[in-house]
Amino acid sequence: MQIPSNNPDFFIKSMTEKCEEIRTLFLEHVKTVTKTKPLKVMLGDGTVLDQESFDPTLVRQFYDRIIRNLSSWKSEGISNSTDQDLRRVFIKFETKEDNYALSCHMSLQYHALLFYKLDHRIIEIQKELSEIIDKIKGLEGQTAPESDKIIQEMLKKKGFENMDHQKLFEVLFEHNDLTQELLKSLSSQSEITHLITKRDDLFKELDNMLIEIYHTTPVLIDEIRMIGAEEGCLCNFNLEYSKNNSRDGNITPSRISNKTKESLQKKINDVIEVLKI
Repeated sequence: MQIPSNNPDFFIKSMTEKCEEIRTLFLEHVKTVTKTKPLKVMLGDGTVLDQESFDPTLVRQFYDRIIRNLSSWKSEGISNSTDQDLRRVFIKFETKEDNYALSCHMSLQYHALLFYKLDHRIIEIQKELSEIIDKIKGLEGQTAPESDKIIQEMLKKKGFENMDHQKLFEVLFEHNDLTQELLKSLSSQSEITHLITKRDDLFKELDNMLIEIYHTTPVLIDEIRMIGAEEGCLCNFNLEYSKNNSRDGNITPSRISNKTKESLQKKINDVIEVLKI
């Protein structure tokens, strides 16, 4: 049984009221830890943009404090999921009384967007890359006939003359030393290898200058909206009957003993107190 619930039973109604209080407190904390700060970023063409971002580390610290202060609840810690630019950070914790398991799921869903940090070096790299790529294209056109000639002469010396493409492929596959020798010979005939290395180094430098900015909307959403990739946070409880390693969410409140009900209410009160800190 998911709580909050519309079940009119007095115990479930009481648990729902407590859950709603928890959801309200949880949302207030989420608003605080996802408060954004302005920053300037760059696009690849050098365009400077004004953006805002929050710090996901603060969300993890908030979750960690909840877990550490709920000694009567068990948790497997903080979890994360990533689907392209969509991120989710969440915790699940639960407690058991008699044959009943009460669990809580708190989650925040947000987007991570990539930009370059504000640095004039970005423009310099882009210019260098453009020049290098043009040089590589030009050299490839000039060296193609020469490279074919080098390959033919080396294959002739090795006794592999006048072979069709399929046979040549088989020979190169079986003779890795010959493949390496060919590559070495071709590399020494042009500047292409050096330029390709320089190009790759520049791309790596660009990658190292990328930063992520994070955006969410601090509103409560349900599982359907979360699955639909909407930004927001979720806070729900589930009450299940647990026995012999199986669980059943079809709860009959009248079958729960008064002692168990009191204990479950105390446990959910503990969550309220932690969130009030």
